[in-house]
Amino acid sequence: MTSELLGRAVLSWRVAELVESWPETASARALVLEVPDWPGHRAGQHVDLRLTGPDGYTTERSYSLASPAERSPGGWRLQLVVQRVADGEVSPYLTDTFAAGNLIEVRGPIGGWFVWSPREGGGAPVLLVAGGSGVVPLMSMIRERRFRHDRTPFRLVYSLRTRADELFADELNRPGSGDGGVETVVLHTREDSPRRPAGRIGAVDLAAWGWPADFAPRCFVCGPTGFVEEAARLLLSLGHSPDDIKTERFGPSGP
Repeated sequence: MTSELLGRAVLSWRVAELVESWPETASARALVLEVPDWPGHRAGQHVDLRLTGPDGYTTERSYSLASPAERSPGGWRLQLVVQRVADGEVSPYLTDTFAAGNLIEVRGPIGGWFVWSPREGGGAPVLLVAGGSGVVPLMSMIRERRFRHDRTPFRLVYSLRTRADELFADELNRPGSGDGGVETVVLHTREDSPRRPAGRIGAVDLAAWGWPADFAPRCFVCGPTGFVEEAARLLLSLGHSPDDIKTERFGPSGP
């Protein structure tokens, strides 16, 4: 049994309450769950959510955490973002029906590979490469940096279809106190962006807005499978060490 599966096996389910939610885009919703006995998590990890129907039928889905855990008077608060899939079994409920005060089961945190913290960085700069909703765990790293008052240089290259699909738009476009040293470039695949004409991410983009390979940055790439494979290949072609590239992928479709 792999360490990932073993970690899932020993984790227990906890009851969480939805305390806040808001639309991030027309098809994505941010959820804030309060979990009284949450053990804490690291930036980049994810959780399983479990829904149980009146007939006892259960179904589970995994979602990346968007921020460091913050303790509130009622417990720990976790933020995640759910992208609505029109014919999905779970996401339409979470985005359209799930309301403040409703309960859900949560299990985690899960994943120990795709994580970042200031104490593990060794001072190396960080390059975040996101495709679509793959920006969620990378946003947790940006927020972890801010939360810890860390000054590690960060660069985020964020590729998505159109401006209307951008998650965390206000926060990324108007960074607040503590985000000095975080540089963000947003690229669109289906409409022109201020940086360049529409198109998929390429080596020119990563060379222009990423870190040079001789800086030995820690690279985190997250998004749909095709995007992640191509972005990792491009980073290797630019001279980045395979040991410095960590990837997280999901689903068959790309931005």
